[in-house]
Amino acid sequence: MQNKFARTDLAAEAVGRLDKAPEGVCADTLSLHGCEVSRVVISSEAGAAALGKPMGKYLTLEMADYVTRRGQSFPDCAAALRDLLKSFEAVERAQSFLIACLGNRAVTPDAVGPLAADGIIVTRHLKSSLPQDFAAFSSVSVVRTGVLGTTGIESAQTIRSMCELVRPDCVIAVDALASGEMHRLCRNIQLCDTGISPGSGVGNDRAEISEAYLGCPVIAIGVPTVADAAALSDSADAQSLFVTPRNIDELVRSASKLIAYGIDLALHRGLGIEDIDALIE
Repeated sequence: MQNKFARTDLAAEAVGRLDKAPEGVCADTLSLHGCEVSRVVISSEAGAAALGKPMGKYLTLEMADYVTRRGQSFPDCAAALRDLLKSFEAVERAQSFLIACLGNRAVTPDAVGPLAADGIIVTRHLKSSLPQDFAAFSSVSVVRTGVLGTTGIESAQTIRSMCELVRPDCVIAVDALASGEMHRLCRNIQLCDTGISPGSGVGNDRAEISEAYLGCPVIAIGVPTVADAAALSDSADAQSLFVTPRNIDELVRSASKLIAYGIDLALHRGLGIEDIDALIE
């Protein structure tokens, strides 16, 4: 039985729990490269309060099934993710990016960020030394923040320090999310321009990664890898539990690779899937 109080990081899911979109919230769907996309725009404080989300634009790529690199749907989903990223003005304007990959590689459901980092084409050093050869590429840096428990440093503090060093036009933060609906696990990818609070989906809120804190626009990309057990049971015992698929290791690897390829396609002009394969494999 679906519990409307189950935790969720997904704006599309939060809207779906209501009989109708509240004032100041616009919700619709569209199709992109054969993929369904849910769009939620929160334009008022009242709407933000109703959904429990900051004001901004939320785009959720909803995949009918799990997407693997070997599957035929991978190029379409990667292209859809590319176009969704480029629909944010901050991404279209920017020429330099810092990709902040959050999470703990040693904890499988939290490894989305670290695994995505492996597929990001890093070019900042090449742009500075060989500008003509890499003119078609954006300047891209990657930081793997780790987690407070193993670094002693808040992820937001690490990212702000890196922003002071590399001065990016835009930060793209990649992290794992939580959902209240099992069918969304590793099948939804949410993008938003409101930043991200690491750990908020599982009740372990950390310092917010936002434009206000970093001094530059932040686009957050996340995939739900755990579901609140309250989505499955009204038992009091379920309130402190989260569940994840049995094959979460495979699903997290696939989702992370899709996110990485989507970012690469969006930030570097003229690249195709095969080009990315050659550059990162």
